[in-house]
Amino acid sequence: MNFSKRLYMIFLGITVLSLVLLLFSWYKSYQFDHNPISNDIKRQVKNKQLQLVNLIKRKYQMNFVVPLIITDKMKSSLFGMTTYDSKINQITIYLNKKRFKESLDYMIEDVIPHEYAHAIMFKFGEFSNKNAGHTLQWQKVCRSLEGLRCDRFVNHKDILIDKTKLFY
Repeated sequence: MNFSKRLYMIFLGITVLSLVLLLFSWYKSYQFDHNPISNDIKRQVKNKQLQLVNLIKRKYQMNFVVPLIITDKMKSSLFGMTTYDSKINQITIYLNKKRFKESLDYMIEDVIPHEYAHAIMFKFGEFSNKNAGHTLQWQKVCRSLEGLRCDRFVNHKDILIDKTKLFY
């Protein structure tokens, strides 16, 4: 086989392999978007929630369980959000389902403790708008909950590696 024919076969092989990987990635993304969150992800979220409830019990001497809802109705720029409804004295944590697809580890290890720290601040009656609720006291609470990165905003370098994982 001459050189040009061999080069053509290599190029064709790379093209076919790239197409297969692209279709596989599209299929996984479609499946994630159009199905409920997997039981494995639900289990990981529940385990992290139980770990945080135990930490709160130990460090703050309170039994503090907050409803945690995974939704695909949030703006794609948000990873999570904690709300307080003063009419019924209800604190709720919302997690963005779309963000689990690109960054599962970040959502579990960073976002959940981050949002629980906001929930504790609400429980303590701290409703500061300073730095969008990311005060020094909030940061101390977040660190006490073993949040890996208790920053005011998402550092996109932290989640870049998770985005490159093809097989999750």
